[in-house]
Amino acid sequence: MVSALLFTLQVQAQPVQQQPFRLGIAPHTSARVILEMYQPLRLHLEKALGVPVEVVTAPDFTEFAQRLMHQDYDLAVTTGHQARLAQLDANYTPLLTYSAEFRAVALVAGNGPIRRPEDLKDKPVLGLSPTSLVTLWGQHWLKKNSLSQPLRYVSASDSVVHLVLEGQAAAGFTSMANYQSLPRDLQAQLRFLVISEPMAGRVYVLNRQQLARKPALEAALQSFAQSEAGKTYFARYKLDGYRALKPKELDAMDPYASEVRATLK
Repeated sequence: MVSALLFTLQVQAQPVQQQPFRLGIAPHTSARVILEMYQPLRLHLEKALGVPVEVVTAPDFTEFAQRLMHQDYDLAVTTGHQARLAQLDANYTPLLTYSAEFRAVALVAGNGPIRRPEDLKDKPVLGLSPTSLVTLWGQHWLKKNSLSQPLRYVSASDSVVHLVLEGQAAAGFTSMANYQSLPRDLQAQLRFLVISEPMAGRVYVLNRQQLARKPALEAALQSFAQSEAGKTYFARYKLDGYRALKPKELDAMDPYASEVRATLK
């Protein structure tokens, strides 16, 4: 009886291991770049929330959306159409987005033969995955220009760029933000075939199970934006800080969200 009591007391005395707070980042580029890019925010959140924070991603946008629907992320940063799907189908709460405009672009080799949409006829074109916003936008653009070739999918935007420059594809869809993050020597070798209208870009959405942390998270994000690390982060990636979402801004993503929903089913 005494030994059992001692064992119980010892177990109770063990420190409780805190579950890490999972910050999920949509795979808009390679996992290595994502981990580096979000390290300053991870460290800031860890200090502000007083819990371990880990940055996680997925192999592609479709897998990321599936994990989002399964509530795998406590806070997720993903493009507007997946944020809208998470809001509608998985009860995530949108918090904020970046101030910089989000646009999709079609990139071609600067010294290559592709000058007009019709030059792409029957040529290979790249996208990031079937559920990426830039890919979905690109498919609509191809259809609008009477181009019907299927896209080839690759895992990251830097891979899109290299394959285009190597001549393995005639064009590739990515975001303006990812283009602007490329080294200047790579940017100089590329040309825009088309630039989209502004769309809802990367949106921070909060898991319903973490709603009690919403005030603390919002305060932490705003203090990060005012910190030196945050200002450096926004300047480096040309994000211009955070802003509130406009009324019905995510509603405009419904058609794209529906396409993701159909793919997941």
